[in-house]
Amino acid sequence: MHLKTKLAIGLGVLFILTLREIPACAQGVTAALSGTVTDSSGKMVPNAKVTALNASTGQSTDTQTDASGKYFLPNLTLGLYKVSVSAEGIGSGSAEAALSPPISQQLDISVASPPAEPPEGSSTSGTDAPLAAAPPENLPNAPSSQSTPSLGDLGFSPAETEANAREQALLDKRSHMLKIHQRMGLITAIPLAATVITSMNAGGRDTSSASRDLHVALGSLTGDLYGITAYYAIRAPRVPGTETRGPIRVHKILAWIHGPGMIATPILGAMAFNQKNNGEKVHGIASAHGPVAIITAGAYGAALLSVSVKF
Repeated sequence: MHLKTKLAIGLGVLFILTLREIPACAQGVTAALSGTVTDSSGKMVPNAKVTALNASTGQSTDTQTDASGKYFLPNLTLGLYKVSVSAEGIGSGSAEAALSPPISQQLDISVASPPAEPPEGSSTSGTDAPLAAAPPENLPNAPSSQSTPSLGDLGFSPAETEANAREQALLDKRSHMLKIHQRMGLITAIPLAATVITSMNAGGRDTSSASRDLHVALGSLTGDLYGITAYYAIRAPRVPGTETRGPIRVHKILAWIHGPGMIATPILGAMAFNQKNNGEKVHGIASAHGPVAIITAGAYGAALLSVSVKF
């Protein structure tokens, strides 16, 4: 069997496996949650129990604060968490955190004792009645009526609240752009595979101009879609203090191979196309068009697989 035919069949199988098994780019990526636990006076609380409950999966992870009141929960799957804290003799507290890739988020929690129950037989009438009947919004420093606590309810200053909101907005934008990058990458794989397959009828002696035109059109479409795909990866905002590791690191390393290849391949292809149309045999640097295209397509397929196989 001809070498190009084998390569085309191999890439076709790779493409089909990729479409069936490729998940979100964040698969296999975990995040960590850390912070401090303090009481109502701001003093650090050691040996407090900290439980992080994943709202989607129902899976919980427990730990305890150290002697300085700090806790650390590594290797958490991404998603929305409800973090509960209880300290014997002091009280309890809770907060929510949305973990997005790939960042270690800090969440400080304050615990407080529950309000004291009124003595048995005490009356709520008289001068105390209006206060008891007043809605929470009318009480000084009362938490908001939202179903989940706000940052202000948890004791954050206005400056800290603004900083956290900016960071969350940054994470949301990054996640959104990387999702588009993933989807465009899958779409780009379709004309890429078709371009490689049609190359078998684009360079032989008996090649018709129609075969070459089809190959060029598919190659141009692949280049355009690849440019859009790369744009969303490059323009996704970076989150300070994050570290890339595991499959995502492999994915980025392979981009340094298929990225330049996607630039060089159409240039070399245009040179080969002109030589063939002039009745010449492909020669010079244009003869590298085929090998460069194969390496580029292989690196691109490996980049897709790197985020579909967990290791």
